[in-house]
Amino acid sequence: MAERKYNRNQSHVNIWRPCDPWKRSGLEAMRSSKTLLLALPFLIMLTFLLRHKPSDRFTDATPFFNNLTTPPLLEVDVLQHVDIAEDKPLGGLLADGFDEQSCLSRYQSILYRKALPYKPSPYLVSKLRKYEDLHKRCGPNTPSYNKAVEQLKSGSNVVGTTDCKYVVWVWYSGLGNRILTLASVFLYALLTERVLLVDRGNDMASLFCEPFPEKSWFLPMNFPIAKMFNSFDQKSAESYGNLLKNNMIKASMGSLPSYVYLHLAHDYDDHDKLFFCDDDQALLKRFTWLVVKTDNYFVPSLFLMPSFEDELKKLFPNKETIFHHLGRYLFHPSNHVWGIITRYYKAYLAGADERVGIQVRIFDKGPGPYQYVKDQISACTIGEKLLPAVDTRRLAVNPSKNPKVKAVLMTSLVYGYYGNMKNIYWEHPTVTGDIIGVHQPSHEEQQRSEKPLHNTKALAEMYLLSLTDVLVTSAWSTFGYVAQGLGGLKPWILYKSENQTTPNPPCQRAMSMEPCFHAPPFYDCKAKEGIDTGKVVPHVRHCEDISWGLKVVDRYTEL
Repeated sequence: MAERKYNRNQSHVNIWRPCDPWKRSGLEAMRSSKTLLLALPFLIMLTFLLRHKPSDRFTDATPFFNNLTTPPLLEVDVLQHVDIAEDKPLGGLLADGFDEQSCLSRYQSILYRKALPYKPSPYLVSKLRKYEDLHKRCGPNTPSYNKAVEQLKSGSNVVGTTDCKYVVWVWYSGLGNRILTLASVFLYALLTERVLLVDRGNDMASLFCEPFPEKSWFLPMNFPIAKMFNSFDQKSAESYGNLLKNNMIKASMGSLPSYVYLHLAHDYDDHDKLFFCDDDQALLKRFTWLVVKTDNYFVPSLFLMPSFEDELKKLFPNKETIFHHLGRYLFHPSNHVWGIITRYYKAYLAGADERVGIQVRIFDKGPGPYQYVKDQISACTIGEKLLPAVDTRRLAVNPSKNPKVKAVLMTSLVYGYYGNMKNIYWEHPTVTGDIIGVHQPSHEEQQRSEKPLHNTKALAEMYLLSLTDVLVTSAWSTFGYVAQGLGGLKPWILYKSENQTTPNPPCQRAMSMEPCFHAPPFYDCKAKEGIDTGKVVPHVRHCEDISWGLKVVDRYTEL
């Protein structure tokens, strides 16, 4: 069957409408009453959480993403209006002034999440409103932007000739990395009062809504040096590290190059890493244009810089909420992606008493699935009491008086881990009497980050994982980092196997929901010598899954 192509102008989104399950109870006539209209936002939430009609919990959900021609449930036109509670979106995190229908996820996501205890600080909210004003004044095609572009074309950077400064994020690496790095660069823009502009690559515009009011965050297609982005790497003459090594820039210079390229990817060298030193930030502050290519979530090292310390404390009093807040501010799935997310959620997850997410990412060579990974998943989920054990000896089951229905959402590039768990809970009763349904949206077999459809499925699955109640993720995986951050979840992390054996213990609870910085610098900028940067301050520690990595924590206890 030919794959269906979606027209974004005719996309559809499932809306859970409170009238749907109530019609059979004769309450349809009440919808016209004034009282019910006033109570409608509350009823939406109550209905969504308590009255979903359960689906067949053992339906094989795997073809859902692999065959997008599957008829969607409760499909209505994208222009269907939805009334949302009048509270400030996400505690004031999101700005007013957007067209609701242009980005349904911005307003509807609250209906799919439990109330979370993590509120943005008033200072962060104020900072975001100030940034939005700056973006409106300096964004693409404004007089300030046009003036800065003319300076860029001139080949030189004369300090004080423009009133706006910019940091350009370059499309690079897989989707999980891109989401994390874009959040990192945006935080850097907030700290340095720069305007963030985004290289759209081949899919960013189709995956995400615009996060800022009135002015786009996308770099105009005619940006003068856009064609050079793909060629930028660690050896580029324009990189900050190489400019330093070759004595091409110094603090004493009156005129500087028109831009500087910041290579902050995994293969950066010691000169590139000087980006994380305050003296070098003073020099970089003089440039109107910074261009960044990275596959690292480098936020932890910003917390080690004295020049940013006070500002970061005010922005994030709870230090482990950085990506949680910035991710929910920046990354709203487009209407097309949101339709895929909500249809799947309502078909397979909404009716459960509890939702358990399991994200499996194996970096071993070979197709898999591996038995040692299957054993590890079972040892973790059963050992940590996330899922019940099964009784393989009893032929008859005395059903529990109050059985729970648990929906397990598995994501993996391969089918085998899902198939194994589905068969276990289908063929055997649980010792608790609970009913376990296992679902996997897709199995792509291998990562195809350059394919827009692959990334559409990946974003939908990350978001679905973030809607679960408990989460198990795989070591080293940025896919899991995104899900845990958006969902405000501290996951159980499946340790990376050595020699293809099941680790003991199989998993560990994360000390923070923050992502891990995989390739941090180990350098004391003042002493100009090597140092263990995971032992400098109590709120920046080494990661559970990568011993040399760094992550931000709010409260630290020894592992």
